Amino acid sequence: MSDWLTVTEGEAPLILAFPHVGTGLADAGDRFRSAWLARRDADWWVDDLYAFAAGMGATLVATRISRSVIDLNRDPSGASLYPGQATTELCPTTTFDGEPLYDGAVPDAAEIARRRGLWFDPYHAALQAQIERLRARHPRVVLYDCHSIRSRVPRLFDGELPQFNIGTNGGTTCDAALAAAVEAVCKASNDSHVLDGRFRGGWTTRHYGQPDKGVHAIQMELAIRGYMDEPEVPAEGNWPAAFDPVRAAALTRTLTQIIEAARAFALQEA
Repeated sequence: MSDWLTVTEGEAPLILAFPHVGTGLADAGDRFRSAWLARRDADWWVDDLYAFAAGMGATLVATRISRSVIDLNRDPSGASLYPGQATTELCPTTTFDGEPLYDGAVPDAAEIARRRGLWFDPYHAALQAQIERLRARHPRVVLYDCHSIRSRVPRLFDGELPQFNIGTNGGTTCDAALAAAVEAVCKASNDSHVLDGRFRGGWTTRHYGQPDKGVHAIQMELAIRGYMDEPEVPAEGNWPAAFDPVRAAALTRTLTQIIEAARAFALQEA
């Protein structure tokens, strides 16, 4: 579709969204203190983890723009998705660990609006178009938002994150049967999981999830340890590790079962 946005269309009533796999800094690159810091908090290799989904008929929507340029899973109004908890902004000014991304001036309102027009709005227009395309053919569509994060980020959460973090914003963004099906696969894997814990679903899940209109949105936040080694302190020389399909094989099997469950739910008669 473009050099920063790719849409792979499938015919199953299932969309996988990848808002944070990008590392491109575009024309904002020279404003950051460090290009590495501006890329460090990407959802590393998540699109590789779910590459199998295209063969299952899923539609894949992915961006190559770094979340440090603009976070495509934040409320565009600037309102916090997690009031009272540490988070990052629509155009982040710090890393997850609280390190400043800019030495000088942070993006002002005009710059944020410019970035929104260049990247946020087109990404969500693409998602909306795919939802409408598939809803015209299917009574139900599942939008599955794909994420990962380091297992320990003290500024954002206490202790070690469960392996699977399922987000439905308290059951409002999808039918309970979909959440139960995904949770059942996670439980059977014997890895830790939680439903609507620290990550209850970002703006994508909350905005598009309208189960009464046939659109069921669910977010999956993975702890990165499930598919790559995590150094105690990520540094430019050790982070990220290269994607290793063998290292990721066990997690990929579980994710395949999760996506199969989501597709089966979507194919049921509403």
